[in-house]
Amino acid sequence: MTLPAVIVPHPAPATPPSTIDGPNFAARLIAWQKLYGRHALPWQKTRDAYRVWLSEIMLQQTQVAAVIPYYCRFLERFPDMPALAAAPEDDVLALWSGLGYYSRARNLHRAARLIMDRHGGAFPGQFEAIVALPGIGRSTAAAISVFAFSQRRAILDGNAKRVFARQFGVEGYPGEACVAARLWLIADTELPQSDVKAYTQGLMDLGATLCKRTQPVCARCPVATTCVALALGRVKMLPQRKAAQALPLKQTTMLIIRDRGLIMLQKRPPRGVWAALWCFPECPPGVDLPSYCLRAFGLSVAPQQPYPKLAHGFTHFRLDITPQPLTVIERQERLSDARHLWLSAEDALRVGIPAPVRKLLAAETIAPLFRAVAD
Repeated sequence: MTLPAVIVPHPAPATPPSTIDGPNFAARLIAWQKLYGRHALPWQKTRDAYRVWLSEIMLQQTQVAAVIPYYCRFLERFPDMPALAAAPEDDVLALWSGLGYYSRARNLHRAARLIMDRHGGAFPGQFEAIVALPGIGRSTAAAISVFAFSQRRAILDGNAKRVFARQFGVEGYPGEACVAARLWLIADTELPQSDVKAYTQGLMDLGATLCKRTQPVCARCPVATTCVALALGRVKMLPQRKAAQALPLKQTTMLIIRDRGLIMLQKRPPRGVWAALWCFPECPPGVDLPSYCLRAFGLSVAPQQPYPKLAHGFTHFRLDITPQPLTVIERQERLSDARHLWLSAEDALRVGIPAPVRKLLAAETIAPLFRAVAD
């Protein structure tokens, strides 16, 4: 079926149509990106593969505005591959704390050590070697290949999926194998022979600034006249979202154990939720807290009134957290091993901690208590 052209008004300061003329989708996108795309992001000023790789990992499932300060701080502490590879994992996780999806940081660290061991510290330039590194999939490897090594590779990140689904009218949830296969076919087919860097950046920019998931700005889109979703009135329906499912609810009690101005943190196991991060110790709801703390930590404690519950969402379940403050009355022996730390609230905010712990430490209802005791 041949779709009729859709005439979209371009009020000032919208993109002038004359500047985005081109024989095909790629040509119009490239022209638009060169004139109106993003050009001042920190990682756009270099072709250094280490910096490109870092930015692409940080940008996975995370918006640019959130990434920029983390990216800059990370490079200050780990300016190159040897520095990252030599660092303790705790230092890497501490700088990642608050950015979420911590497996990215652990994989980044693992990959840096593999690159030092297997590639002499030089980031590999072959696509097959890039995609074999921990934490790097096909699209991320392609983006690194394009931006760091000027190779011709197709990407299919979240922004590209949305642009392609709307532009070419791809129905279905992109997470389904058959839909993903069709989107990859489009990505490969539309990839231009030249200006691949501008084209790839254009896909990212268009999805992030105009072809947004909500409130898309179709009136300023450089490819609006050929957009199938716009022609059929299905922009808001594409790409199709995953069918909503009720997420299971789990409950836990976080023990905020205080001892003369210090707080106890416990290192999480190397696998599972919040792997290798520092966290408040947890126990199942309803246990006898003094008995539990004496048995688990050798601490005699006095429970205080619990703080209000804190809700936290994961991809596959929801978690209701009961923050339970406890004051140490007597200790048989202060835990001081590789799995436990006693820190001030301020110092605890500087180590690798998950978002709920950060919220509790920074909360006005908790932080003043530690300051008062310390004073």
